[in-house]
Amino acid sequence: MLKSLIPLVAIFLIISCNNPGSEKNNFATIALKYPETKKDTTIRDTYFGTVVADPYRWLENDTSSETGNWVIEQNKVTQSYLQQIPFRDAIRKRSEHLYNYEKFTTPVKEGKFYYYYKNSGLQNQSVMYREPIEGGAAEVFIDPNTFSKDGTTSIGGITFSHDGSMAAYNISEGGSDWQKIIVIDALSKKQVGDTMKDIKFSGASWKNNEGFYYSTYDRPKEGSFLAGKTDDHKLYYHQLGTPQKEDKLIFGGKGEKIRYVGAELSENQQWLIISCSNSTYGNNLFLLDLTNPKATFIPIVTDQNNSHTVVDIDEKNIYIQTDRNAPTGKLVIAPLSNPQEANWKVLIDAKPEVLSTTTAGGYIFCNYLKDAVSKVYQYSKTGQQIREIALPGLGSAGGFMGKNEDKELFYAYTDYTHPNSSYKLNIENGKTELFKKPKLDFKSEDYESKQVFYPSKDGTKIPMIITYKKGLKLNGNNPCLLTGYGGFSISLTPYFSTSSIILLENGGVLAVPNLRGGGEYGEAWHEQGIKTKKQNVFDDFIAAAEYLKNNKYTSTEKLAIEGGSNGGLLIGAVMNQRPDICKVAFPAVGVMDMLRYHQFTSGAGWAYDYGTSADSKEMFDYLYKYSPVHNVKSTNYPATMVTTADHDDRVVPAHSFKFAAHLQEKHTGTSPVIIRIETKAGHGAGMSTKQVIEEDTDKWSFMFYNMGISPKY
Repeated sequence: MLKSLIPLVAIFLIISCNNPGSEKNNFATIALKYPETKKDTTIRDTYFGTVVADPYRWLENDTSSETGNWVIEQNKVTQSYLQQIPFRDAIRKRSEHLYNYEKFTTPVKEGKFYYYYKNSGLQNQSVMYREPIEGGAAEVFIDPNTFSKDGTTSIGGITFSHDGSMAAYNISEGGSDWQKIIVIDALSKKQVGDTMKDIKFSGASWKNNEGFYYSTYDRPKEGSFLAGKTDDHKLYYHQLGTPQKEDKLIFGGKGEKIRYVGAELSENQQWLIISCSNSTYGNNLFLLDLTNPKATFIPIVTDQNNSHTVVDIDEKNIYIQTDRNAPTGKLVIAPLSNPQEANWKVLIDAKPEVLSTTTAGGYIFCNYLKDAVSKVYQYSKTGQQIREIALPGLGSAGGFMGKNEDKELFYAYTDYTHPNSSYKLNIENGKTELFKKPKLDFKSEDYESKQVFYPSKDGTKIPMIITYKKGLKLNGNNPCLLTGYGGFSISLTPYFSTSSIILLENGGVLAVPNLRGGGEYGEAWHEQGIKTKKQNVFDDFIAAAEYLKNNKYTSTEKLAIEGGSNGGLLIGAVMNQRPDICKVAFPAVGVMDMLRYHQFTSGAGWAYDYGTSADSKEMFDYLYKYSPVHNVKSTNYPATMVTTADHDDRVVPAHSFKFAAHLQEKHTGTSPVIIRIETKAGHGAGMSTKQVIEEDTDKWSFMFYNMGISPKY
């Protein structure tokens, strides 16, 4: 089965919690003295005749001692505030208890073993285990907890050679997107060759067990290693036993810059598939016949106007999922002898629901999103529907991948009240059995989720799933967390968060709307929330808040809003446009400076969604009107805790630094406006369990205290 090759802006979504309890604590205002943040009034840019001041630009220099001292002083203020919350320790203990249960990922078959990750409970990083397919005891394969003393070095991905005899795994230090690749003999678990360095947005794609393809960028020449622009992705081939400096350039790096390049091999090892793009939507596809030394790349798609993914290649045909003239996606087939678009034939046509296609055991599995809920169907290679796969409930199912020879596959299922569980599917008869289900201190049957559809400002119906304890009284007094994203065609589907238990078990409400800009209804839904239509996303979120209040799920005084990455931008914009909408706000690792975002790391690749300030006066005016950093005003903001991390080399922390500085300067109320800056962490992936628990503890403590709520612990 061939996985998607299109690099996506990874997003990190954080789910928070709230809880009503006895009002036994004294909720006196905690005194705050913000650090003095220098303003440089001489820094100004001119865009199409408009002069824009940027007094906190010096905070963009993440290697300066001045910025480092500012981070230290801000964290001192933040931690001093949080330490004065009386129930903070109780929340931490409850969080540790809830996290302390065995967690498993869905197994994958490689060679003679099943591989999976397992966390015994509070291990900082999950450990990779394997079990013999023929039966036998499980053994530790890779334990990332041995990589660093503080647990902040993680596995960023692993791939195996076709026969399972070799493996290459990425490691990320401090959450950075810049990673290393370590190659091991999978049977002996011993390292082979040198450590590969400076890898970014890429794993290893094996050619037999002789070597592999990978993509990376040159080290930035301007700016710091973490923040410098990366816009020329190159594909290399690494032959085992040779130094990295001798790796052969395969694709890119020959004049025209390409921001994202990915590669994968067909299961029969004959074909190298190249996907390349300059933005987070739309890509080109190329094929290379590896059995012919004189072969050149065969272009399949070259306009980058749509999204295309090679799903499978057999002896005669190539199978491609595309949204060309099919915004929700369709599956086409073409002969390998002439795979261009003119020869595509529709195998499985588009439906109203969004399609995601995988293969296993000689069959095709179509996972459709029906109002953000999974529906899975099995098809033959001729496009005939065999059966619908019976799922455990209305939630999110994923996996359904395997090799053509496999007789069984594993998939995962979760929803807002059920933790991620693994299921085994007999591919021939469609029978499913539970494989592994975690046990934790939470009674799923006591809670329920309800999907509603509410009108946005322009009348568009927006779906939202609301989760709460059965019997909840709709009296407007329930603490509620409203979280959203709305961008990059990312779909928010039901998933279980250990953190949200704290909210739910205290009578709180978790609300997740599917905003425009996401992918829940295909590319048309995505396009309604990009560039000069971005305001639709903010309007959808604001309308969700009003729906929850009008229907007595909560009130302004008991509402918290949250989002991460593109969702952090969402919260920043909504805070500026409607500072009266909620009591508490959590903008996390957000894209806050919309005039300069494209000048850092891979930010220029996000222009398909955002546009840039250099595109046109119309685009500049639009971005300037909602950019969170540029629209902070003198007003009473909700209690706000901005969160970011010092190793975030995707959305650089300067976005959050500058936003927090403006808020602290202009906030006129008494509610706290603080910034929590995690050290030795990045955009979110790879955080240690200890870091996650501490962040959860601080967020929930901050929220409860500012809502005047005592948790029941």
